[in-house]
Amino acid sequence: MSSISILGSTGAIGVQALDVAKMHGLKVSALAAKSNVKKLAEQIREFKPEYACIYDESKADGLYSLTKDTGVKILTGMGGLCKAASLDSVDLVLNGVVGTIGLEPTLAAINSKKDLALANKETLVSGGELVMDAVKRNGINLYPVDSEHSAIFQCLQGSRRSDLKKIILTASGGPFFGKSREDMKNVTVEQALAHPTWKMGPKITVDSATLMNKGLEFIEAMRLFGVSASEIEIVIHRESVIHSAVEFKDGAVIAQLGVPDMRIPIQYALTYPARLESPSKSLSLWDYGKLTFYKPDFEAFDCIKTALRAAALGGTAPAIVSGADEEAVNLFLAGKIGFLDIGKLVSGALDSISPGPISSVENVVGAVSAAREYVRDRYKKGI
Repeated sequence: MSSISILGSTGAIGVQALDVAKMHGLKVSALAAKSNVKKLAEQIREFKPEYACIYDESKADGLYSLTKDTGVKILTGMGGLCKAASLDSVDLVLNGVVGTIGLEPTLAAINSKKDLALANKETLVSGGELVMDAVKRNGINLYPVDSEHSAIFQCLQGSRRSDLKKIILTASGGPFFGKSREDMKNVTVEQALAHPTWKMGPKITVDSATLMNKGLEFIEAMRLFGVSASEIEIVIHRESVIHSAVEFKDGAVIAQLGVPDMRIPIQYALTYPARLESPSKSLSLWDYGKLTFYKPDFEAFDCIKTALRAAALGGTAPAIVSGADEEAVNLFLAGKIGFLDIGKLVSGALDSISPGPISSVENVVGAVSAAREYVRDRYKKGI
């Protein structure tokens, strides 16, 4: 690989990807961020990309004034994201943006025949059929960045896919493992953001607290690995050491283990098939002593139950659930709704909006928009 583009460079995934790029001397041709001008300007000075995109167009002048002496070309909006994802000079695009806005740049990268390291799970949840069709049509490599999907990808290497029996998708259980709905009635934003093992951005951290993240990853695994819902089992694994596993028809189970550090799967996606020295620390099983496993509580955590229902319905149902969750989590982070209201709103959106077949990007975006509008409307009416 000679050059990479990082979308979402100021977020948790992007910052860790730049750690990897720095350690291994990877050339960064483009950086893109949603609105964090100050951090993006610092990254531009350190990594000297040819292009930088600020998605929030109102921040473009501020970015230009901070970086005009660097010679970087400033891009804005969705058009800028798609350009950063399809530059001739780029070999691989890491998509680490949050939300459905990641779908169009994902397709732009694929259709420009760029290999793709994908951390934007909403892309596959909402528009998975479009994405996987484009991957096949363009013959590019898609490398999963989520720790669970990277683990599955690694466990399947060297084996015949026809021998796969089941994917074992692990989940940390979040900060409220073992809690009842009554216990979670008055959860604060600060409590929801206190994840026991992973350091992530606010949206994915709240999704991990509600277990919605695992429901979205369930759908993502179906898309990435071409399996049915019945071929995936979710297991709560508190220590986050086993990142996922696969079971084969002969009963053999292969798991991928490591410390909970996203730089490991990020680096593997950026440097595949090489396994280079990592900035993360080594795993010591002595330090852990024991590893534990539990069944998910589908009744207490209704978000995951709704996500699995959407997976069974198919079509635009996952896009509806994903869009409703994005809007509901934003409201929760702003202190406008309660923690348990997230699940109510996501479930209500799926009950109220009829899913249809996926035929285009506009079709997917429309389903997401309808779900977000449903959540906003329910909030205005007092949920």
